[in-house]
Amino acid sequence: MLEVLGLLTVGVVAGVVSTVVSLASIVSYPALLAFGLNPLAANVTNTVALVFTGIGAAAGSRPELQGQGPLVLRLGWITALGGAAGALLLLITPSRTFETIAPFLIAIASVVLIRPPGMRPGGNHSRLTRVALFAVAVYIGYFGAAGGILMFAVLTAIMDQAPARVNAVKNVVSGLANCVAAVGFALFGPVAWWAVAPLAAGFLIGGRLGPSLARRLPGRSLRYLAAACGLAVAVKLGLDAFA
Repeated sequence: MLEVLGLLTVGVVAGVVSTVVSLASIVSYPALLAFGLNPLAANVTNTVALVFTGIGAAAGSRPELQGQGPLVLRLGWITALGGAAGALLLLITPSRTFETIAPFLIAIASVVLIRPPGMRPGGNHSRLTRVALFAVAVYIGYFGAAGGILMFAVLTAIMDQAPARVNAVKNVVSGLANCVAAVGFALFGPVAWWAVAPLAAGFLIGGRLGPSLARRLPGRSLRYLAAACGLAVAVKLGLDAFA
């Protein structure tokens, strides 16, 4: 019962953190390790449970998602394919390579958040945009820690909208990548199902609460907060990877 309550609490906190600053796995992944799961089992279990963050975030972001349906459809199929590719990579290859480059990816994304390049949908950079979205979705499906920050950075660069609306789209398209990866892990990965239920319930609650907090953050504060958290995560993951 204590483990269930602990995972539920972790899920709520991680769900809020995910929808506000895109760092759910930085909370939930270490917690699963602390509950005794090995790294691979913790990773796939976390991915399966994270599906419910996307569901909660979509429900809580309905005002920000109004009118965004065509954009979500244009981007969602790309991220879904990327999530599938990332899950396949995790199941057939060692994770050391992605763990090594993850700190650099997150650090670059955090800097991009502060000063995004001038890309817009349908412009000269549309092909580069699709490649970037696919690459981030692969990362989300493979490992995922701070993958939302990478996705938020790419979307910030291509969407000329308020950060809260960008964040809402990020939650949905990242959720699609995560959902496809979760299906693969559920079928072929070492998922610890006893941990999925309480963690998923917490993710659902936290994902539902998070957007209401995100929309209250003024102006560019959401972008700067995500960038600061991302740089901190990059340093932490870099120390872990190269220690």
